[in-house]
Amino acid sequence: MLIGYARVSTNDQETATQVAALKAAGCERIYREKASGSRWDRPELHWLLDQLREDDVLVVWKLDRLSRSIMERLTETKAGFRSLTEAIDTTTPAGRMMMQMVGAFAEFERAMLRERTKAGLDSAGREGRIGGRRPKLSPQQQAEIRRTVSRGDKTAADAARLFRIHPATVCRLLARPAASPIKKTKHAK
Repeated sequence: MLIGYARVSTNDQETATQVAALKAAGCERIYREKASGSRWDRPELHWLLDQLREDDVLVVWKLDRLSRSIMERLTETKAGFRSLTEAIDTTTPAGRMMMQMVGAFAEFERAMLRERTKAGLDSAGREGRIGGRRPKLSPQQQAEIRRTVSRGDKTAADAARLFRIHPATVCRLLARPAASPIKKTKHAK
């Protein structure tokens, strides 16, 4: 069975063009959705995937309507995939090869992006620039808060109001060893 999926990103857009193309392609059932492609909480798509059986073919107007994780799920279900705009059809050997090439290019692009990001972070680190938010308090302000709160001159809440910061910032400062300034962490790999 050919099952269509039409998606637009905003409520201002319409699925009519996609639906017409899916009907012309012979889709017996068409699921429509207005949701961002970056979001996973798409109820119609989940309903469609739950209904998908072996040898069914999921048809979309354009490849960007779906994500890589959905393609993996189609493979697990042994269902086919067809994109009308890119002329990809995984029910044929040429279509499977094309899909593998598209996947390889996507993986290559992600690897290149990771590499460029790491190079940029390393370069910034060598120049003394570290990513992240700037500290709310200077080292002198941190020392002043420690001094006044530890001597009992001010409460943590008073210090927070005085320096116009959240009380939790003061509590974190006081919980750290005195010699330890606010540390910035490097980005996780």
